[in-house]
Amino acid sequence: MKRESFASRIGFLLVSAGCAIGIGNVWKFPYVTGANGGGVFVLFYLLFLVIMGAPVLTMELAVGRASRQSIVKGYKALEPDGGKWHLHGWVCIFGNYVLMMFYTVVSGWMLDYFVKFLTGRFDGVAADAVEGVFTDMMGSAAELGVYMAVTVVLGILVCSLGIQKGIEKITTVMMTCLLLLIVVLAIHSMTLSGAAEGLRFYLLPDFARAREAGIGNVIAAAMNQSFFTLSIGMSSMEIFGSYMPKDYTLGGEAIRICALDTFVAIVAGLIIFPACFSYGVEAGAGPPLIFIALPQVFLHMAGGRVWGTLFFLFMTFASFSTVIGVFENLIAAGIDNLGWSRKKSALITLAVLLVGSLPCVFDSNIWAGIRIIGARGVLDSEDFIVSNLLLPGGSLIFLLFCVTKWGWNFDRYLAEVNTGAGMKLSPAFKPYFRYVLPFLILVILIQGLL
Repeated sequence: MKRESFASRIGFLLVSAGCAIGIGNVWKFPYVTGANGGGVFVLFYLLFLVIMGAPVLTMELAVGRASRQSIVKGYKALEPDGGKWHLHGWVCIFGNYVLMMFYTVVSGWMLDYFVKFLTGRFDGVAADAVEGVFTDMMGSAAELGVYMAVTVVLGILVCSLGIQKGIEKITTVMMTCLLLLIVVLAIHSMTLSGAAEGLRFYLLPDFARAREAGIGNVIAAAMNQSFFTLSIGMSSMEIFGSYMPKDYTLGGEAIRICALDTFVAIVAGLIIFPACFSYGVEAGAGPPLIFIALPQVFLHMAGGRVWGTLFFLFMTFASFSTVIGVFENLIAAGIDNLGWSRKKSALITLAVLLVGSLPCVFDSNIWAGIRIIGARGVLDSEDFIVSNLLLPGGSLIFLLFCVTKWGWNFDRYLAEVNTGAGMKLSPAFKPYFRYVLPFLILVILIQGLL
């Protein structure tokens, strides 16, 4: 059967960027920036994105485009005879299931808050009662379960329509709306009184503040964020490489995906920091920033219900674009490895995720006392496995596969990356890719474990 492909280059870029753009950009990036001293963190983040994130992104895309297969068969097509690299493909599939078992729940929180603002749930709520709204949501297994199920069903529905008619068509519309929404929200935030102070905190490097957080901590956080934000290391991007034509070089496409991803992350900060400083809300508030601090900001704001609704619609689009991207990876794994039809693979993935996501639904209510890894509950344990182990560990395996003689080999990888029109990657990077980049990724892996 002929493999489907994207109808247009812009479709590929928006779908790939949409998979990368998610909670890591619009939720984690702002609060990690706030907790790590603002502008200095942003500088280190951009540096690591260029020297670490983009190169590994080209590797995932290259494996997909060269093999025209999803991850397990992709490895098999390119590895030497008798090679065992394809075993990592099964780890990637497992990792994507674990990712979606908590990601669909958190995506459901975004959808829930969009509905709350849209229907006026926050109208007349006192600022000190906002935390209670979040606590009530987290305490209700039924509420969390419904929004998780809606997220899963909609994601599977989009993917079941195929690449061009489903994923590309829906994601292109959604991403266009997301980009328009984020610009409108940022412009509005920057017109608030006190916004200038928030912009200074966010964008001007202040090494005194960075030293307070610890320069080593800031650098480590920036390295981790550059990996988390691109969704690399678990074949989330490899699958889209397998649907790509060979018209353009992968270095150029990777830079464009990074640029879109970074644009959304940076502009999310332009929404959040001016608003926080204008209304005296702690910018380094951590994960509660989105669900407790920002709703308090919207309550004080003229037209706050409208701005809150638009903000959580943007958040929903950002998280749902990742859900669609990873779901496609899981569905394609069933099609390529087990010979299932797209419909059958979609239905089985639907059933597994509806059941598999329930532990994270119960994490803050029915199973609130359960601890899995150290003091972590179910959701935080699954997040730890994905973010601290599978993403950096998987990135290291992709890297070694592409640059060593025991894998695909650097010269074959380079030939694939440089096929097509656009920016070419120089062979001079070979020593960096072979000796420096593995060390940097190993640092992330060890730091994550510690």
